[in-house]
Amino acid sequence: MKNNTLLTNTSKESSFFLTPEGGGILLFIAALAGLVLANSPLAPFYDFVTQGTLPFGEAGRHETLVDLISVGPMSLFFMAVVIEIKKEFVSGYLSTFRAAVLPAISALGGILVPTLFYLAVSYGNAQAMRGWAIPTATDAAFTLPIVLVLARHVSDGARVWLMALAIFDDIVGIAIIAFCYGSSLNFVGLGVALAIIMVMIGLNRACIQSLWAYSLAGCGLWAALFVSGIHPTIAGVMTGLCLPSYSRVGEVAPLTKMEDVISPWVSCLIMPLFGFVSVGMSLGEMGLHMIFAPVSLAVMAGLLIGKPLGIFGMTWLAVRLKMASLPADSTLTMMFGLSLLCGIGFTISLFIANLAFQGAELLSQARFAILFSSVIAGVAGYIWLKVTDPYAH
Repeated sequence: MKNNTLLTNTSKESSFFLTPEGGGILLFIAALAGLVLANSPLAPFYDFVTQGTLPFGEAGRHETLVDLISVGPMSLFFMAVVIEIKKEFVSGYLSTFRAAVLPAISALGGILVPTLFYLAVSYGNAQAMRGWAIPTATDAAFTLPIVLVLARHVSDGARVWLMALAIFDDIVGIAIIAFCYGSSLNFVGLGVALAIIMVMIGLNRACIQSLWAYSLAGCGLWAALFVSGIHPTIAGVMTGLCLPSYSRVGEVAPLTKMEDVISPWVSCLIMPLFGFVSVGMSLGEMGLHMIFAPVSLAVMAGLLIGKPLGIFGMTWLAVRLKMASLPADSTLTMMFGLSLLCGIGFTISLFIANLAFQGAELLSQARFAILFSSVIAGVAGYIWLKVTDPYAH
């Protein structure tokens, strides 16, 4: 017999660093450590570790530690994201159509408008335009901890809206990575990948509860996708989607069990490691020339202008046209402040930048702009919510 109620975490008390705010703090500390190390006397060592060529990879391409993390451990990050998404659709914030309408519309604006801003600013520069998807991301790992710190200044309904919006952002971001930043397709590998996906769907339909079955299939899918030309992190996505959200009576659902297994690794190791190797850049090379570089300008325009305008504009329009209503105890002023916070596009933005730009110069521009924009967006959103719209129960 199936039991659809066992989606909650198996442990009632978890480590602080497994919470959104704890994971965000670890990610921030690791990213800051990478930035400091890259600007210290140990900078040559940092560059050697993160950018040195590894003794494997595709012919004619030099693989680095950043590349290795992007195609390997980050697959578990995407699986964790999809597990959270699936839980919200099954029994969480997005389990009803009415609850999902407003954040879905808001997320659409937060994807389309930043993309248009990026393309408008970078128009005519074919290499720079490859990073068009960078400002589409919202990093919940940083935005949610800031909202939690604001406490009474943000209503519970608005926090739910922000989390749901970030989830929709992640869905689109995953699709963009899969289909826009892969290499040329190998149809044999793609056929094998599709066959493995069908096997995993069959395991789900047959109510197979063993994590080993899904894990082994997921590893096979990763290898097939790696060969196929589609970015192999999508193996984590598909495995997460195929994990059953139900269980036999008295047992824990495989979706929840997998979350318990991978969450500590994602929060405490994978995300901090990715932040550490991705952010490091020489601040001595920064200056006005970097701010006005084509990729930097495009990213900043997308995250700092396009993102809040797109999210708030679509939110206002949906409410105005009575397509949806504001979250409980929320105001448009509050929603604008949260829209500013959504300009924090740290993790996924960096991930897309690593895929979009192989050249060091353009990648440095993107990293600088993502870091600069995320800090400005975080500070601006925090001040706006703190000063303009104090929330009291």
